[in-house]
Amino acid sequence: MATTYRICPRTGLQFDTKAEKLMRWNAVAGVLALLVGGITALLVILTRWPAVKLLPADQFYMILTAHGVDMLIVWIIFFEVAVLYFASSTLLRCRLATPTLGWVAFWLMVVGAIVANVAIFGGESSVMMTSYAPMQAKPHFYLGLILFAVGALVSCFIFLGTLVVAKAEKTYDGSIPLVTFGALTACIIAIFTIASGAIILIPTFLWSVGYIKEIDPQMYRILWWGMGHSSQQINVSAHVAIWYLIAAVVFGAKPLSEKVSRSAYFLYILFLQLASAHHLLSDPGLGSEWKVLNTSYFMYFAVMASMIHGFTVPGAIEAAQRKKGFTKGMFEWLRKAPWGNPVFSGMFISLVVFGFIGGISGVVLGTEQINMLMHNTFYVPGHFHSTVAGGTTLAFMALTYLLVPVLFKREIIMPGAAKIQPYLFGIGMAATSLVMMGAGTLGVSRRHWDMAFSGAPFQYEWPGSAYLMMGLTGVFGLITVIGGALWILIVVGSLLFGKKLEEGTVSAKRTPFAPDTVASSVSSTGNADHVAVPGTMALAGLLLTAFVLYYFVNWKYLSEVWQLG
Repeated sequence: MATTYRICPRTGLQFDTKAEKLMRWNAVAGVLALLVGGITALLVILTRWPAVKLLPADQFYMILTAHGVDMLIVWIIFFEVAVLYFASSTLLRCRLATPTLGWVAFWLMVVGAIVANVAIFGGESSVMMTSYAPMQAKPHFYLGLILFAVGALVSCFIFLGTLVVAKAEKTYDGSIPLVTFGALTACIIAIFTIASGAIILIPTFLWSVGYIKEIDPQMYRILWWGMGHSSQQINVSAHVAIWYLIAAVVFGAKPLSEKVSRSAYFLYILFLQLASAHHLLSDPGLGSEWKVLNTSYFMYFAVMASMIHGFTVPGAIEAAQRKKGFTKGMFEWLRKAPWGNPVFSGMFISLVVFGFIGGISGVVLGTEQINMLMHNTFYVPGHFHSTVAGGTTLAFMALTYLLVPVLFKREIIMPGAAKIQPYLFGIGMAATSLVMMGAGTLGVSRRHWDMAFSGAPFQYEWPGSAYLMMGLTGVFGLITVIGGALWILIVVGSLLFGKKLEEGTVSAKRTPFAPDTVASSVSSTGNADHVAVPGTMALAGLLLTAFVLYYFVNWKYLSEVWQLG
């Protein structure tokens, strides 16, 4: 299929012009979803803040449903589709397979997202993100999600088709680049996830229109979590790929060992979905053997994979910095990093928040006994906000600062504000997650509109610290929303008013990536030169120490519950 290729003059990256347009539209659709999700986040925060309690109960559950769907599904998957097209056609320097089908997929996702939101804001589909049967939404809620999922599935197959095109047309030598390998991992998990969603959402849709009399709640919960939690594993694979991408772009960094990094991705494929088991540990319908096997053995292989990436990404940066001469002491490489560049600062804060807060709390939640105490408390949203918002969303934000000049050919406006935005959002989200988990540890419920249970026949007297934690959740949540709003202002403002940049040359033929360019860095394979990375070793030791101490604290709480402490 005839196409043209544009060579970006700033990076040397080569874009199939048909794929480039699809990347732009998917990314813009994602930003619009994030805008809706951000507004609903503000309303949720101001309602759960006990001193404010903005919305009445019915509106709160409606807004919470919209927040979950638009943030956890629509925003992230639109952006990930753009990443899939970039990681395949751009990094492999080839044409996109079936761009026409790409537009079909895009409009399926757009229509699906709109239909689901119409159902939610109609007020009769406030089933929240988990939407457990027998809670029933309007049929077009499920139909919207199905249409969106079908569009996303088609996009996954276009990505795989593009890999086949690149292989057949010999546009690269050897193995695919590590970033593309990460995207492939995300794609494989996405196919499993969407298949699980189809298995449960299609009968649920038929149930909502009356063709099926009942849905087994037990089976619903098991299959739903095959979609619900696994969808977040797509995010993990995608944002880890972006960490490697940004390390290569900013520092020219190569992984310490490609084989180790690729093996860690492979562990994701085998075991990461099993992390969803921690949502079912308090479910009486599942046997103890299944719970123990999945949470005490298999899940740790996925944790080990994340720990490998958490070591190799900063290790690659340290090796690249030391090669440039930043060798004084243990951390000169980190002190001399470009902290004023939002591409780097956003990526590194994302890595720290994901590892130290999301990773450690995830392992704690995966422990059956502690999970029994924590699962339906505010601790759980504290955990997944540190992984999905602090990890994935912030990584995507950081990448956008790179893509606006490269993909949209516009200069970033408000560069001073862009420098502080990752800190505002990242630190705000880290603090929000911590106080949410603090409130959850004290027992504050996860989804209830009013922590005080006003009007309930049996009252519960919370300690003052619980109200303090919820108040701090409101304060830090507002800071995070301001950080997110600033990002949208900068990105949308740049697309509309940013100075137009040189487009570069357009040719009917692809050309090899020029050496010593960003394009050659992110598309090359191979390991970094052997350099000692003591700073990264020290950071890994700090993570392990924090994990052990926090684990001990939680077991101490558990022993007090059973009056053993």
